Amino acid sequence: MRQLFVFFALSSSYTFQVFSQNDSTKLLKEVTVAGARIKTGFDQESASVIHISKADIQKAPSQSVADLLHYYAGIDVRQQGANGVLTDIGIRGSTFNQVLILVNGVKLSDQQTGHFSMNLPVDIENVKRIEILKGPAARVYGQNAFAGAINIITKTAGANFLKLQATGGDFGLGGAKMSGAFISGNLSQYASVSHDYSSGYRYNTDYKISNYFYTADQKIGSSKLQFMGGFTNKKFGANGFYGNPSNIDQYEALQTSLLALALQNKASERLTIIQRLYWRRNQDEYIYIRSNPTYYRNLHINNTIGYDVNASYQSALGITGFGIDVSTLKLVSNNLGNRDRTIATLFVEHRFQANGSKWDVTPGVQLNYYSDLGTNLLPGVDVGYRVSNNIKAFGNAGYTYRVPTYTDLYYKDPKNIGNPDLKPEYAITYEAGLKLLNLKWLSGQISYFNRNGKRIIDYTKQNDQDPWQTANFLNITTSGIDMNFAINPQYFLSTFLIERLTIGYTYMQFSTIDSPSFSKYALQSLNHQIVASLQLKYGKKVFHSINYRYADRVALPNFSIVDSRLGLNTSNVILFLDVTNIFDTPYTETNLIQLPGRWTKVGIAYTFKGKINHQ
Repeated sequence: MRQLFVFFALSSSYTFQVFSQNDSTKLLKEVTVAGARIKTGFDQESASVIHISKADIQKAPSQSVADLLHYYAGIDVRQQGANGVLTDIGIRGSTFNQVLILVNGVKLSDQQTGHFSMNLPVDIENVKRIEILKGPAARVYGQNAFAGAINIITKTAGANFLKLQATGGDFGLGGAKMSGAFISGNLSQYASVSHDYSSGYRYNTDYKISNYFYTADQKIGSSKLQFMGGFTNKKFGANGFYGNPSNIDQYEALQTSLLALALQNKASERLTIIQRLYWRRNQDEYIYIRSNPTYYRNLHINNTIGYDVNASYQSALGITGFGIDVSTLKLVSNNLGNRDRTIATLFVEHRFQANGSKWDVTPGVQLNYYSDLGTNLLPGVDVGYRVSNNIKAFGNAGYTYRVPTYTDLYYKDPKNIGNPDLKPEYAITYEAGLKLLNLKWLSGQISYFNRNGKRIIDYTKQNDQDPWQTANFLNITTSGIDMNFAINPQYFLSTFLIERLTIGYTYMQFSTIDSPSFSKYALQSLNHQIVASLQLKYGKKVFHSINYRYADRVALPNFSIVDSRLGLNTSNVILFLDVTNIFDTPYTETNLIQLPGRWTKVGIAYTFKGKINHQ
């Protein structure tokens, strides 16, 4: 905690950038929450929503989406390797299996294991913004959004350009990226390719990551046809990633593909319909001894193919959202066996808000069918009240649900045993809070949340020498407070050195019934989390971001980390210098895996610009 007080005066949180914009002419209510069934502005949302903008991403000392998420309170990022090699994401004390990851609204939930949900087929260079919904999001997104959801919105072509970028740094870090856009008539295309690598910050932590991404938008009258394709290929040394720290010679190779074809049609002034076909494929090859692949090897290939229809209808009674999602899942594995599952989801919600009313109420329900696990119903409601022009009170409650992964059910090795008799876990979740609105120089939010989880799934054991085994082992009640505040002195002192000063804090407490002696994931969450950042500007083109994060975890030593990015941004050139873990602090986020010490990274990008598209 000592470093917290040293840097508190220089710190504030990227957590609260949901409420801040670099363009002072852009009101928050104009930023649409794209992941929601009923699209609304931030000041209308009666829930905890974080918006990470393009400018936020550019100024953060991050080489991956996982790195970026470190700077947001309530988000528990537990990396097992550097720069997004393998990352688990929790929200408000959840496990990684209880958070839903999406790209442009397409679900990336991995039925094999949530360890791979962040194996993104997009590079951070492709990301336009990120929306994070904390709380009972299952009514909107369906199962696996047990504690919340993260929707990654990618860039689209707004002008013709070609961008080249190179990075380098300590521990043999290197990389190259190329991206570009081409617009011809009603067809807009965006594509990128990247390759990043490192020799590793300790033994057997080297990695190579390649990403390929492409999107195309075609206007057809009043309709729009959209295509998205992405592929990532990761190969890395997995020193201590699985089992225990003594497993130093592990190796893993991951491949993830994502394809989606969507048709958006405005059927009338009141009715909008979006149809989408999507396919996700993930391949995981795990080798216990890298130099001897035949000793122990797992190979898992899973495919998800689906079709969804989302519609919204405006009437005198408000906005109604409704739709259906049908998907089929197939897994081929030498360890888990050959598995398949069909899922069908039906949802409906309606936002009631009369013209001029201070109240908004959005009840909704989702019906899920699983061919192997039966049917469940997920009801929920959001309520908001505009106390004044600058204050909104909000509350929401919902029933959330998660089915066990195939690893939970069937995985087996000498130290880990699945349980085919597992039942789905569920929770009743609610929150209440206040938001500050329309104050350009000051923003803020505070929320109280409570999640009463039942039949929570985890790997447990009673004695240290026993193997880990999955079970519906306990009921966990998680409650706490989220706080975020931001000051933007640029709104009243245009020449002031400090561009933005923000801070975010999350406190969580847990209560359990009949908990085991050892819990692998469910009882390893944060008690206290502070994330802070200071954004400085030196003239019009040079910026400096200083980021601080403090983590007090239940079962691991607490730590404080300070990162920084110094950058130059002109019309064509971007230069940056990142120094992460400036004070070379030893720390772990999971499984006693030591994470990198001080790491210096530099990058340069040049953009060849074409004519801006004004259509």
